[in-house]
Amino acid sequence: MDVAPVLPATILWSRGTAVAGTVALVLLCLAWELWLAPTGQRTLAVKALPLGFALPGLLRMRLYTYRWLSLLLWLYVAEGLVRASSDRGTSAWLAGSEVGLSLVVFAACGAHVRARLRGAPRAP
Repeated sequence: MDVAPVLPATILWSRGTAVAGTVALVLLCLAWELWLAPTGQRTLAVKALPLGFALPGLLRMRLYTYRWLSLLLWLYVAEGLVRASSDRGTSAWLAGSEVGLSLVVFAACGAHVRARLRGAPRAP
């Protein structure tokens, strides 16, 4: 009888936080650009696409996905900071939310990678 290995709590909560935060960031980006405060022809909704591509890798706990997503998130932080300081009203609040969610997902990805590498065997 095979028994599945028990994963450390840090890996489980960081995975859950990264997945939930990424889903929330995708929904925020789509809602922001399509309904809440659209700009132009609503083409900025495409910015949610790379986050959508990351979800399967996050769910499968692929370390490479956690690494590249943590780098990609800085583009969302930068966009959010620029729009929070230049836009007014609803768009500025949505930009602040984008920054906050991006930082939460970044922290979760970093914690996940660190916990996974800490438990990895050392090369001789």
